[in-house]
Amino acid sequence: MIKIRNVYTVGQLNSYIKNVFTQDYLLRSLFVKGEVSNCKYHSSGHIYFTLKDAKGTISCVMFAGSRSGLSFRMSEGQQVIVGGTVDVYERDGKYQLYAKQILLDGNGQLYEKYELLKRELAASGMFSQECKRLIPRYIKTLGVVTASTGAAVRDIIQIAGRRNPYVQVILYPAIVQGEAAAPSIIKGIRALESLGVDVMIVGRGGGSIEDLWAFNEREVAQAVFDCTVPIISAVGHETDTTIIDYVSDLRAPTPSAAAELAVTDVREILGEMEARREALNRLIGRCMERERGKLRHLELRLGAVSPANRIRENRMAAIGAEERLQERMRRVLERKRHELAIFIERMKGLSPLEKLNCGYSYVEDESGKHIGSVEQVRTGQTVRIRVRDGRICAAVTGTEQSSLSEVE
Repeated sequence: MIKIRNVYTVGQLNSYIKNVFTQDYLLRSLFVKGEVSNCKYHSSGHIYFTLKDAKGTISCVMFAGSRSGLSFRMSEGQQVIVGGTVDVYERDGKYQLYAKQILLDGNGQLYEKYELLKRELAASGMFSQECKRLIPRYIKTLGVVTASTGAAVRDIIQIAGRRNPYVQVILYPAIVQGEAAAPSIIKGIRALESLGVDVMIVGRGGGSIEDLWAFNEREVAQAVFDCTVPIISAVGHETDTTIIDYVSDLRAPTPSAAAELAVTDVREILGEMEARREALNRLIGRCMERERGKLRHLELRLGAVSPANRIRENRMAAIGAEERLQERMRRVLERKRHELAIFIERMKGLSPLEKLNCGYSYVEDESGKHIGSVEQVRTGQTVRIRVRDGRICAAVTGTEQSSLSEVE
């Protein structure tokens, strides 16, 4: 019969193993490389994956709090270097690698350097939107800093020429790969800046991180930031991102896209010019019609207050007044003629001559004084008797008095 000395529970064993792992200095901080498998991004933000090679596998987890140590999205089949801690999960009795940092294998140091410079330049404000210049829409000269051979320069020249053949493309044939690349790119930026180009494209075709590394150099980023000419970065393919993409005034996913962003299609310009011409003509037409209306109104006002119009109005008023005066004078004259006729008739009734014409006579003495009574004469006195056709001289032989009734 077997004698059992020490019996441990599963929890005690797992705890002991965990303690062994904890006390092992190597397992507290190490880097493991392998191929990514069964990668899952959990809704909680944690990343679960398996790291494997030809001889084994190990379960790995990167908690959401450590995601800052990951600069790319993990996918199946990637060769990576995982930095972290190996520990035991007591409940399941399984050990796994708790990742703090993940780098692509072969490029790990470059990526680490890239991320370090990126954070440093971002903190210095070189990526700030306020520092970026606007890309002018209408340009005359386009500067290009890239290799003189290759698809990038051909695409830029072809697309720029198709969109606007009047834009002059000035190429600085820079070295874009290797140790001499960074100084060459910097020299090209400064040379085109001194020429006074309107916009500059700095870039190259796609490649590995080593191929594109010149565009991640601090000196190149500083040259892009200091350049007074707006710069469009166009490095690699759409998925490639370099430091100058953050520093430049505008990032294009490809050199072809950079040419489209830098050079406005001449057909768009002509179309816009035509639309603006039509709009300007409509505006001029409305302004002219409005001014014609004002002119007509001013003409009416000027006609109303002009000296000629006032003279004409005064003349018409004078003619009217003259006609009214003549009419009034005519009426007055008619009335006066009528009154005169009445007075004439009345005078005729009182005139001695009219009485003489009616058969009466008028007697006066030698002095011409009218004799109206027998008492005014004496016998033998000479008197003159006026009749209708002359005077009669007579001597008074006697007088007879009589009353008025007797005379009648």
